[in-house]
Amino acid sequence: MSFLNSLSNNSTKYEDPFDHWELNRPLTDEQINEIINADIANPIEHNLNYDGTRAIDGGEGTFREGISDGGKALKFRCFVTQDNSKQFPELTKFINELQNKNTHQKISSFIGKDLSNSYVRVEVICDRKGFWLKPHCDIKEKLVSCLLFVNKHQESEELGTDFYNADLKKIKTLPYRDNYGYFFSSGPNTWHGMEKKEIKKERRCLQVNYVTFKTDWKVNI
Repeated sequence: MSFLNSLSNNSTKYEDPFDHWELNRPLTDEQINEIINADIANPIEHNLNYDGTRAIDGGEGTFREGISDGGKALKFRCFVTQDNSKQFPELTKFINELQNKNTHQKISSFIGKDLSNSYVRVEVICDRKGFWLKPHCDIKEKLVSCLLFVNKHQESEELGTDFYNADLKKIKTLPYRDNYGYFFSSGPNTWHGMEKKEIKKERRCLQVNYVTFKTDWKVNI
């Protein structure tokens, strides 16, 4: 239970600019290998430019409500579902850990929100040259927002997520370290994004959410 162990023994809480927790070594080597090897299309090869959202060709995503498949840009996004779970056996084990009562209750105790009626959503991310993400607050259906970094190409630590205060002044950058990450609970002033920075090869991450809308992965109670 690498993720639960990280929550319990390798997490640190910060309060500026909003409550969030940084996690060290939340993933196993096998899970990292699946993240590295996931086949995700490169938007540049399809004459698409990053537009400051994750949807790419799906339009502004900040205010979409409860779109579990990420909108129109699914071919550029890799959600782990029941249908493709055999391609991701180790990440499926990771999802099972997130579904586990001990795990979601531990997170609930941190953030002060009940996750017992939520669903898990996990996406493998591969950001390429030109990616950026405008400052935004997540949709209210995301009870927990978590990003876990996989940095195997000596990319700059500055490629982590930028956190902002209510005036959209950048307060900190989460370090883009290998097998490192963070989580927080969405709220009206949880402004985050990623300013335009140089990605030499790729920026691999695992995005993890507990959400109120239905996915293939209901938590255990």
